[in-house]
Amino acid sequence: MKLTTTLTEIAHAAEEKEAENLAFRSFVQSHDSNEIDELVRELDALVTPQIDCTVCGNCCRNLMINVTEEEVTSLATHLHTSNTELKKKYIETGAGNDMMIVNTIPCHFLHENRCNIYEHRFAGCREFPALHLPKFNKRLFTTFTHYSTCLIIYNVVEEMKKRLSF
Repeated sequence: MKLTTTLTEIAHAAEEKEAENLAFRSFVQSHDSNEIDELVRELDALVTPQIDCTVCGNCCRNLMINVTEEEVTSLATHLHTSNTELKKKYIETGAGNDMMIVNTIPCHFLHENRCNIYEHRFAGCREFPALHLPKFNKRLFTTFTHYSTCLIIYNVVEEMKKRLSF
């Protein structure tokens, strides 16, 4: 499998394939969810080791990550600060008390394409691009939101099209 490995290529391809991808989303939803999950996990295992995310770092330039109180506590401890100070500097609280990284893109913790809190990063960061998680069919909107900005998602989706004879 030959991978596309530049952000400019996938951004351009995403524009060209907008209608195709809309049709592909419907096509994927018509397939058995478990079979799609199995294919996505297989392709993720093939693609992810071939992509060096530290060369890209694009997810840290585009994602808004939800955080939990436990994650705030863990990071505050790591940074030798209080939860209150950490929240004041880096966390926004929305309606329903949902917390997320302050809407600053790129992420505060991204330096030279590397996360400077990597071992203490939030679950949303750890899970992205979430191709290993079940119920891929339920996350198609989010997946295709990042299709033009994530080399892993782009390459997995393009290989899915081939494998499913789309």
